[in-house]
Amino acid sequence: MKILIVEDEAGLRESIEAYFTGGDSVCETAGNFTSAMAKVSMYRYDCVILDLTLPQGNGLDIVRHLKEHQHNDGVLIISAKNSLDDRLIGLDLGADDYLTKPFHLSELKSRVTAIVRRRSFDGSSVLKFNEISIDLAAKTVKVNNAVVKFTRKEYALLLYFISNKGKVVSKSAIAEHLWGDSIDIADNFDFIYSHIKNIRKKIVEAGGNDYIQAAYGMGYKFTEA
Repeated sequence: MKILIVEDEAGLRESIEAYFTGGDSVCETAGNFTSAMAKVSMYRYDCVILDLTLPQGNGLDIVRHLKEHQHNDGVLIISAKNSLDDRLIGLDLGADDYLTKPFHLSELKSRVTAIVRRRSFDGSSVLKFNEISIDLAAKTVKVNNAVVKFTRKEYALLLYFISNKGKVVSKSAIAEHLWGDSIDIADNFDFIYSHIKNIRKKIVEAGGNDYIQAAYGMGYKFTEA
């Protein structure tokens, strides 16, 4: 999952980031309204964890921005305000869920996972594409019913491809999805080609088909055609 954490309280923001990053998620953070708006304007996220009360602006305006521009990012509002009005306004604007502070990080992660599964995979815990089956809970991949081991980045890239099957995804979009803010440490996109090569090899060796096509000058596409 690619997550944006919008929270002005540094301690909580860092705790959430550490908790999610410990799994297979890529996390980006914003500590104020201006920074958050810049990120949601430029990049897409599986879920935005959004505090309502922010320096420089109101978190609800970020929800409005996402919906007005028809972005499909999931939104989980977190707020110390245990107010029915705030809850209803956020949900009416298009937020997916609302969690009142204080909360357990395990509950936050469960809710974020549910939002992503609901939005991206129709609520299913198993994603299937022909002979490929991905268990989203166990984070395992089977090809022709045989388990195939992938690294964390390979798994994330395969999931990203299948979730965007039939669409051309640029190398920049792939890199930003897999590495988030840390993408600037890379000098080129050779590492993307290496991951794609490994995915192709593992699937084909398990008796599967090679679905990854290069779109010259644009990126890659996961397709049967």
